[in-house]
Amino acid sequence: MNSTFRSLAIPNYRIWFFAALISNIGTWMGRIAQDWVVLTEVTDQSASALGIVTGLQFLPFLLLMPWSGMIADRFPKRYTLAVTQVVLIATTGVLAALVLSGQVQLWHVYAIALMQGAATAIDNPARQAFASELVPNEYLPNAIALNSTSFNVGRLVGPGIAGVAIAAWGSGVAMLVNSATFIAMLVALALMRPEQLHPVAAAPGQGSFVAGVRYVAGRPDIILVMALVFIFGTFGMNQQITNALMATQVFGLGASEFGILGTVMGIGSLAGALLSARRARPRMLIFLVAMAGFVVATLASAFAPTYTLFAISLVFVGFTALTTLTTANAMVQMRAQPEVRGRVMALYTTIFFGGTPLGAPIFGWLAQVAGARWSLALTALIVGAGLVGAAIWLRHRDVRVRFDRDTRPHLQVTLPRPVGSPAPAGRTMSR
Repeated sequence: MNSTFRSLAIPNYRIWFFAALISNIGTWMGRIAQDWVVLTEVTDQSASALGIVTGLQFLPFLLLMPWSGMIADRFPKRYTLAVTQVVLIATTGVLAALVLSGQVQLWHVYAIALMQGAATAIDNPARQAFASELVPNEYLPNAIALNSTSFNVGRLVGPGIAGVAIAAWGSGVAMLVNSATFIAMLVALALMRPEQLHPVAAAPGQGSFVAGVRYVAGRPDIILVMALVFIFGTFGMNQQITNALMATQVFGLGASEFGILGTVMGIGSLAGALLSARRARPRMLIFLVAMAGFVVATLASAFAPTYTLFAISLVFVGFTALTTLTTANAMVQMRAQPEVRGRVMALYTTIFFGGTPLGAPIFGWLAQVAGARWSLALTALIVGAGLVGAAIWLRHRDVRVRFDRDTRPHLQVTLPRPVGSPAPAGRTMSR
């Protein structure tokens, strides 16, 4: 099988991949429909309300972080994921019913966004760590990249379908389809062959969260990635807000055009995911260059004079954003020990999503006051400042770059240590 799709040769992963693809399409339909309801049905195009909804969806990542990682490491991930799918079916179904009945109010959207966020906060670390149980370790970078491909095919297809569905039948129908697609995940979990999984021994019952934090604290390579991911997630990934406002306020367009923006951005994201799937190993250099490319592409989108040019710029925003995130995710998962991977990914997920409750309302308010263009420009400047800060930190640590040769040449960055002391694990960062 083509190296890009080699993980699909594994039956359990193949079942998981296609079920996740169906669910991701539904998720993007539901996300577009939710934003449209907030902007056009329960408010008068309030960017602040949209920012609050987005923040509430991600607030549980921060609040539940001490428990979500321990759940992922202590309990069978397959059963944990089944429970979260049931909760997501229920919450999305309730919101769809409220919209279809015409009874929906803004506080309903707030409350359900918070409940969905809680389920997703438990689901996400288990879902990410589950990839290592579906495939052998040498397939893991490819499986992680294909998971991103599935997500971004959903981003590519879902918004366009949602735009058509909203225009033809209303937002409630799009939400109802989203609720139904979670059933595909339950079917996939039931069809998997347990004897072909690669389960990791459960974490000990005491001190799991503290042990996970201590593990990450001793890994400066992981800390650097997580620090940049925090900046990227908090200040860079607000397209859910800015795309909606650029479509409605800046260009004066409707639901179909808003949906198209998500689809166009998904083209770039899909390309980034497929390219990442071809790489045998994630590298720090790719991560940093992709973040720099994101800064340039986002600045271009902020000053795009027409809807068409804005849409074109989103292809590059999606490509660089997805390359950044896929590379970061794979680096962290590959470097973490299997027995602490759930807790490490909970920290990673919290750092990535946990800043959104802060960033989304701020950027929503800024877009309301100064306009969506200024909000986008500030996004690029803050992410760029984070990259500059990382460069200064690396220079301050007197980083040395050298070539190591194993089966193929690759760059490594070795962090200095006190003379005469043993080198602790994780002091070398592959490029």
